Amino acid sequence: MRVFVTGASGFVGSAIVQELLGAGHQVLGLARSEASARALAAVSAEVHRGSLDDLDSLRRGAAGADGVIHTAYNHDFSQYAAAGQTDRQAIEALGESLAGSDRPLIVTSGLAGFNLGRPATEDDNPAASPRQSEAAAMQLAAQGVRAMVVRLAASVHDRGDHGFVPVLIETARQKGEAAYIGDGRSRWPAVHRLDAARLYRLVLEQGTAGTNYHGVADEGIAMRDLAAVIGRHLNLPVVSKTPEEAADHFGWMARFAGLDLSASSALTQQWLGWHPTHPGLLADLEQGDYFEK
Repeated sequence: MRVFVTGASGFVGSAIVQELLGAGHQVLGLARSEASARALAAVSAEVHRGSLDDLDSLRRGAAGADGVIHTAYNHDFSQYAAAGQTDRQAIEALGESLAGSDRPLIVTSGLAGFNLGRPATEDDNPAASPRQSEAAAMQLAAQGVRAMVVRLAASVHDRGDHGFVPVLIETARQKGEAAYIGDGRSRWPAVHRLDAARLYRLVLEQGTAGTNYHGVADEGIAMRDLAAVIGRHLNLPVVSKTPEEAADHFGWMARFAGLDLSASSALTQQWLGWHPTHPGLLADLEQGDYFEK
């Protein structure tokens, strides 16, 4: 297949590109910058110039592809609502080019909208969130587009990660202590980015329209266990914070650090034969790469 990938030079997208190429697919990667274009060309992917704000470029990319994987997103949390709207418009534009065909559209979502006190499943629906990707994808599926959703774990980890866990590590460095909130039993799911990349390929090849798939390997890592590893590697005390103290310690991360976001991928594994094989988050942290300055 010739696959149009948005976010193709990003942390997750670049792994997806390599997975697709390794499986014999061709890749057309969206590139907003010269650096992104060079990175794509270096791995023999075709470059498509454009951005999430350039809807015509998205339509053209999707029109010339056999399928689309959409991973690009603006993760500026100070512009979260605006980013959600941009994402929705981008998904709708991609869907326009795929309407009336069986060509797949895979949309990326997350599990931050779940705080159920139990592992979220593929059949659960998220609470209201500015991230509108799932709603947009399901609306397209109802209109006959072969749209599907991959919900990624809160931590997608590997060397080069710039997500939540590096923020926790840097916060511990700055504050002089590794912290968790309350009893520290709130949990985060995690997945290695190479396992996530393989999942995207399997959804592309086998996925069913209107279905949610979970990119989850570790169902839920307790925040106190995560803080313990961070504290040990940085030689810092590990402490509990009250919800009131958390805002000062974690800053914008406080809204996520106390949530129980555990999730299961049992159905995804059953449906697609996908089984994570790479190290879990705690094992990945123990390798030490996350703590190199």
